[in-house]
Amino acid sequence: MPPLPPRDQPRPPPRKPPLYTVTADSLVAVDLTPRTRPRTRPRTRPRTRSRPPGPYRGLFTIPGARAFTAGNLVARLPMGMFTVSAVVMIAGTRGSYALAGAVTATGLGATAVVAPWTARLVDRYGQARIAVPATLLAALGSLALLLCVRHGAPAWTLFACYAATATTPNLGGMSRARWAYLLKGDPKALHTANSFEQAVDELCFMLGPVLAAFLCGTFFPEAGTLVGVVLLVTGMLLFTARRSTEPPVTPRARTKATSLFRAPGIRPLLAVCLAMGVVFGSMEVVTIAFADTRGHRSAAGAVLALQAAGSFAAGLLYGAVRPTGPARERYVWCIAAMTALLTLPLLAASLSGSLWLLAGALLVAGMATAPTMVTGMTLVQQRTPEGRLNEGMTLAVTGLLGGIAAGSALGGWLAEHTEPATGYGVPVTAAAVALMIALAHHDDRQAPAQHQQG
Repeated sequence: MPPLPPRDQPRPPPRKPPLYTVTADSLVAVDLTPRTRPRTRPRTRPRTRSRPPGPYRGLFTIPGARAFTAGNLVARLPMGMFTVSAVVMIAGTRGSYALAGAVTATGLGATAVVAPWTARLVDRYGQARIAVPATLLAALGSLALLLCVRHGAPAWTLFACYAATATTPNLGGMSRARWAYLLKGDPKALHTANSFEQAVDELCFMLGPVLAAFLCGTFFPEAGTLVGVVLLVTGMLLFTARRSTEPPVTPRARTKATSLFRAPGIRPLLAVCLAMGVVFGSMEVVTIAFADTRGHRSAAGAVLALQAAGSFAAGLLYGAVRPTGPARERYVWCIAAMTALLTLPLLAASLSGSLWLLAGALLVAGMATAPTMVTGMTLVQQRTPEGRLNEGMTLAVTGLLGGIAAGSALGGWLAEHTEPATGYGVPVTAAAVALMIALAHHDDRQAPAQHQQG
């Protein structure tokens, strides 16, 4: 006798006897028992180990990282808009590119002087307490410039108004300072964060001029400046609202600090930044002049955007790989690669004279920009004393701005008095000078032990 099923299991239905019937000379038996599928074990997926998040996805799993990054992106986009908007606005209403260039150059010089002081105040008193009023003051300067241009104020008022915008904080430096605080003790993740920030810089300077030109040309000449002010203030308020990710102010930052120029290893890095600025400034002016001589001046912006696109892609790729070796060695190799690749635009312009071939050469040459800048900023972070990170990175940006101004002047002079293709020798020479400076201080080990990692 078969065993009875347990009480907690349902009993199977009773089996009905078959039904017999006769058809012609055949006996047919029909089984009326309900058919049920045999119970099979449920199919389960093979167990797989959860894949760890990628390097960039892992950054934004940190609480508050997405919020402050979004605000920073909104605030940084106008950095590529203001210069183009000012030139179009002033030249369109006053009919003088010389006046527009002089006004923007004045603002660049004022930024080089004021920005380090603003960064020092940020380090001493915190990002939110200093960055918000400094941004509002810069926004008032831009709005005053707009009103002066609109209502035909004297030319000297344009210089004064644009100089007031120099209080704009170093947004990239503040964002990098937050990553350095959140990722302290994790050099690999910090390398990825620095690469992401450099890629954002390239993206903003690639999209900003295009957006500014579209707004000024489609609506009215002041539209680019007006939209830029709104984005800057809105983004800064969103960025500083995330107080949980803001680096705390250290007691050392509140004391009277000595000049950062005396910090070990800082001066050679600033000298390299100055040379790098010459590369960027001369490349922009010479490319515009070269496109103009070929009858395609309107295409110069697209050609320069390709260089920024190459740097953007290389920056993201560089951040996804694990860095090997000390940062100072990687810096030398990056500058050497940049020097070698910058010969491609010189050869393309001199031998072929084709604007399209030059565009391809700039795309390839731009791929060395982001890795070089990322590694340089990493060294600046490592060699800046604790509590003064914003000031150190702002000094590096100031060196870049000074180099851009010098490179623009030198490249423009060569493009005007010689063949424009000859001007491409300026960025190659400047990169070679940067390489010699880096090699001369390659074995510099005077920095404190805690700044020699990475």
